[in-house]
Amino acid sequence: MLAFTVRRLLLLIPVLFGLSLVVFFIIRAIPGDPAQVILGQAASKEAIAELSKSLGLDQPWYIQYFNYAGDLLSGDLGNSIRTKSAISEEIWPYLAATIELALAAMLIAVFVGVNAGIISAWFQNSWFDYIAMLLALIGVSMPIFWLGLMEQWAFSINLEWLPTSGRMNVRDPVEPITHLLLLDTLIQGRLDQFVTVIKHLILPSVALATIPTAIIARITRSTMLEVMRSDYIRTARAKGVRMFWVIYKHSFKNAVIPVITIIGLQTGLLLGGAILTETIFSWPGIGRYIYEAIGYRDYPVIQSGILVIALFFVFINLIVDLLYAAIDPRIKY
Repeated sequence: MLAFTVRRLLLLIPVLFGLSLVVFFIIRAIPGDPAQVILGQAASKEAIAELSKSLGLDQPWYIQYFNYAGDLLSGDLGNSIRTKSAISEEIWPYLAATIELALAAMLIAVFVGVNAGIISAWFQNSWFDYIAMLLALIGVSMPIFWLGLMEQWAFSINLEWLPTSGRMNVRDPVEPITHLLLLDTLIQGRLDQFVTVIKHLILPSVALATIPTAIIARITRSTMLEVMRSDYIRTARAKGVRMFWVIYKHSFKNAVIPVITIIGLQTGLLLGGAILTETIFSWPGIGRYIYEAIGYRDYPVIQSGILVIALFFVFINLIVDLLYAAIDPRIKY
């Protein structure tokens, strides 16, 4: 297992190198002169040239890339053009908000999707199977922005059960320590605020979990049906093993690898694709951070935000690979 892990870590080096190159060139392919955009249309050519020089935009692309790569290796993501602050310092609160939202959404998606898929396979062609797969189809097809608005209308405006937006009660804010508010409230012993943070988290996490839940349920059902037709499953049932143990101990263990693949991919997508949910629920996540940076043409923020999301995606795939080897020993050979 150690050798397998080391090989996977070494393979990350060319991936990360290629990733930095792609992000670097994508940002520079955006139309327009960054210095012109920052200073405005009325700026003089001398002012534009001076700003381009200060930003290093007058240098050849390879010099710009090596400077950029050197800063990355030292942990420096640069400074925001709009706020003049170090991006490495100001990006974490936004990233923490998205991580908290994405993890909550994936917990819902994994719990509901996996169990719905298992029960649908267990009782194939039953009423539960038909209803679960119909709901999965609706979940995949439903626009998140519409679902988010309907949640706000039903549970916030009509029933007044849950808040419509934000992460916490602004009248009684939580002192940020890690910027993961659920963790911060527990560290400070603020159980009342812990409940409040959960209430703020419910609607956006449910909206964000809809598509992953549907996909996980369908994949789990299809892989479980394939495994349950295997000879060793029929043998276990013939020996009188209870169906619950046949399903959860024998069948699911051998059907879980495709499910883990989907969970890993969906987690990576949620980290980068939560912008609609964050906008509807005024969630201060990294999606909104990048979106606002695009409006201000804050290229260092856009570049760093995309790179951070891509890095998370790469490391989630690494974790999935290691889980493969832990579950199925044949993979590491």
